[in-house]
Amino acid sequence: MSGLIPVDEALARVLDGAVPVAVESVPLGEALGRVLAQDLAARRTQPPTDVSAMDGYAVRAADVAAAGAELGVIGTAPAGTPFAGAVGPGEAVRIFTGAAVPSGADAILLQEDVELLEGGRIRSREAVRLRQHIRARGLDFAKGDVMLPAGTRLGMRQIALAAAMNHAQVEVCRKPRVAILATGDELVSPGAEASDDRIVASNGFGIAALVRQIGGEAIDLGIVPDDRKLFAEAVDRAVASGADILVTLGGASVGDHDLAREVLAGRGMELGFWKIAMRPGKPLIFGRIGETRVLGLPGNPVSSLVCALLFLKPLLETLLGLPRCEASVPARLGAAMPANDRRQDYVRARLAEDEAGRRIATPFSRQDSSMLSTFAEAGCLIVRPPHALAAEVGEPCRIVLLP
Repeated sequence: MSGLIPVDEALARVLDGAVPVAVESVPLGEALGRVLAQDLAARRTQPPTDVSAMDGYAVRAADVAAAGAELGVIGTAPAGTPFAGAVGPGEAVRIFTGAAVPSGADAILLQEDVELLEGGRIRSREAVRLRQHIRARGLDFAKGDVMLPAGTRLGMRQIALAAAMNHAQVEVCRKPRVAILATGDELVSPGAEASDDRIVASNGFGIAALVRQIGGEAIDLGIVPDDRKLFAEAVDRAVASGADILVTLGGASVGDHDLAREVLAGRGMELGFWKIAMRPGKPLIFGRIGETRVLGLPGNPVSSLVCALLFLKPLLETLLGLPRCEASVPARLGAAMPANDRRQDYVRARLAEDEAGRRIATPFSRQDSSMLSTFAEAGCLIVRPPHALAAEVGEPCRIVLLP
């Protein structure tokens, strides 16, 4: 196992020196899924004044301390058009939801608790409490309050809040650009006529989907055959495009047709590591060509996608300024597992809960790294550290949750 480095050390090298990418301003309506680059503070107080929470009558609570109080209606306050006067003793103003509470009033008498009398007068059927059905000024937030900190991913709720805070534009991290290059004479694109000796390329589609899901921009460089010149030209295109990350798929092992490490070195890549003590995914390359970080992923589909989850995902999250999350969470084994060797295993497993609400991870019986069907069905990866002892059903374990 000489030359293999531990997973944690490999990840530390991948993330070393990684900082959030440049900032850009985008219209709020185009900010879905983007990550805030700066704290977002409210530009106004919400609500900006005391407003009615219900349709009814703005009154003085002291005048309606008991049912049966009679009041004279002196005006109307619809939302957006405040009543210009003040409410005095024995007076009321017809008010609607969202309207500013008139001066002098300190409670809202619900319209369903009112009996209409002749001569513009009303009688209360219920007593009111002080401040009843009034939304106080600043109930939601005050001007200057930081409601959305940097690193927040903007979803439906956050965008609505930003709009209420009176922001039409937001400062977000630029989408990291990830160039994806698949290699191999045997590969054909999905939908093409493929003989039995060819393989339909799937890794690139999964990697691109992961990049977009995290918040990056996927750049498809297509498929190149096992040709040094064509491979080198594709690498040059990726670097010239300003890609933050170049992901190569396949060609990372030691076979006669595995050209990735040789070609990347020839294009000036400073090698960070090659080969990790993990399964699946041992032949993984990391390095840099100028400002472009390079991840050379294995060709086997599951190996490629597992490595992308463990290394590409946290790298993208770092470039986006997203907070780091715990890589794994606790669970219990749903089946016995044998002792492990010197490599850290990531075992595809079904995920369920027991009666106590604990996560139960049950490994699939077959773990071949070419089998995408079990990967698609899996809910998690069971993490088996190097030299882990045999484990029985119900014993604690750590799992990586799959998105």
